[in-house]
Amino acid sequence: MSRYFSEALTSLHTVRDCLRFAVSRFNQAGLFFGHGSEDAYDEASYLILHTLHLPLDRLDPFLEAHLTDSERTEVLSIIQRRVEKRIPAAYLTHQALLGGFSFYVDERVIVPRSFIAELLQNQLSPWIADPEAIHSVLDLCTGSGCLAIIAALAFPYAGVDAVDLSEDALAVAERNVADYHLQDRVSLIESDLFSRLGDKQYDLIVSNPPYVNEESVKSLPQEYRHEPEMALGSGHDGLDATRTILKHAAQHLTENGLLVVEIGHNRDTLEAAYPGLPFTWLDVSAGDQFVFMLHKNDIL
Repeated sequence: MSRYFSEALTSLHTVRDCLRFAVSRFNQAGLFFGHGSEDAYDEASYLILHTLHLPLDRLDPFLEAHLTDSERTEVLSIIQRRVEKRIPAAYLTHQALLGGFSFYVDERVIVPRSFIAELLQNQLSPWIADPEAIHSVLDLCTGSGCLAIIAALAFPYAGVDAVDLSEDALAVAERNVADYHLQDRVSLIESDLFSRLGDKQYDLIVSNPPYVNEESVKSLPQEYRHEPEMALGSGHDGLDATRTILKHAAQHLTENGLLVVEIGHNRDTLEAAYPGLPFTWLDVSAGDQFVFMLHKNDIL
């Protein structure tokens, strides 16, 4: 244990003390925050409140609260692991927050952070006029199952197939589906994209596939090294998985089916590769560069 943490065990007393200490250590270590928190303060607040079993949206009332010896040890332990091992906070707490929903996560799955969650919560309005008319949804590369679960909640009359190549990821998804009591509506399928789906068709297909290009994978911050490699990189230009999706999506869409795919920072590369496809770029909180939509007729 570094001298900072050794001293902290006897010198820190309140939540405010631990918060200040955590922010200082996070900044000193140059941690990367790309898994749910925007900066050192937000991440320190989250880790401390979670560890103390306090409401995540109420820090101020507890700032002057004194910690017991065991509480202080637990708080400093999780701060130390974040600094020294650079483990993403979601893996330390086994909790990821996405669109107001909470999901169990561990290092078998990527930490949920898809913009598609925003679109599903709005039931893909105005592109889907009647959410109750959506009866079948496919979530490709489901990982923790987060988008499949949000889709099931957004479209109450839909059955949802959640597909992933990773058996480990599907085990995590199974836990989350059970937590939301959706076992009767969300089916988990081990498949390499469409390969084991036969001739099944869907009113809506969503996917947040791997999309990091080869060059970017090599320069990812250490925090991302804890995530499954297969969930990040997708070939030289980051579009290998997306190409496969575009090749086979039409045969798995119903007559008026929609395809919605997240592709990171690859919009220019994708449009150059498919100049004939009329991509509709959907507005999300980060802009209109990251998620595209196509109607079945667009890709026939």
